[in-house]
Amino acid sequence: MTVLSVENLSAGYGKAEVLHGVTLSVDQAQIVAIVGPNGAGKSTLMHAVMGLLPRQGQVSFIGQAAGEVGWMVRHGAVLVPETRALFTDMTVQDNLMLGGFARWSQRSRPGGRQAESPPRLDLAASMADVFEVFPRLAERRRQLAGTLSGGERQMLALGRALMGQPKLLLLDEPSLGLAPKIVVDIFRVISALRDRGIAILLVEQNARAALLLAEYGYVLEMGRVALHGPCVDLASDVRVIETYLGRKRDARLPG
Repeated sequence: MTVLSVENLSAGYGKAEVLHGVTLSVDQAQIVAIVGPNGAGKSTLMHAVMGLLPRQGQVSFIGQAAGEVGWMVRHGAVLVPETRALFTDMTVQDNLMLGGFARWSQRSRPGGRQAESPPRLDLAASMADVFEVFPRLAERRRQLAGTLSGGERQMLALGRALMGQPKLLLLDEPSLGLAPKIVVDIFRVISALRDRGIAILLVEQNARAALLLAEYGYVLEMGRVALHGPCVDLASDVRVIETYLGRKRDARLPG
């Protein structure tokens, strides 16, 4: 089932158009990687899909025409930005609680029906699930987010996203600034989330790791899709190897 469909998407900042006619799709339980050089428009793409930027073209999410960011969040799309955007003077637990805010505030369902389960119990179960995925966050639950290490902050950003029980995760540079061992751990978690049925759109500067993790990939250059296809094919494409992977055709993600 197609979770996200983007057709002929153009977007930018003011009069400066950054994306030009981008088309892509993400299926349920699929990781799709977006790779490309700095300035190619990767983060702009994520923000435009989420409705954080004015856009032209068609964006469909779970079979419906996508609205702005509030609509996307309520329907199960969550963006984890490269900055992680944590509330550093709040505890780990309080940051996680904010991840379920849309579910707290959604008093009724379409057609006027009331929510069936008490929000407090629902959020408690979600937090227990996050602590199962990230045991370290359970140990740090009363610690201020600003005192966490870089790897722990990324865990918290992902955990906060999971609190919304997403159907689609948009991950912008999840490995940015992390030590190689932590990157391996984070990518293992992302793979496990895919196995839960979550669709994942992954923007990643580490093209080698992204193409090893994802099933399908798009190469974005100057705001346009330059190449796309199964990641196994992209990883063996001469142009991709020379531009993004170096010449080590047989490299593997460590761990």
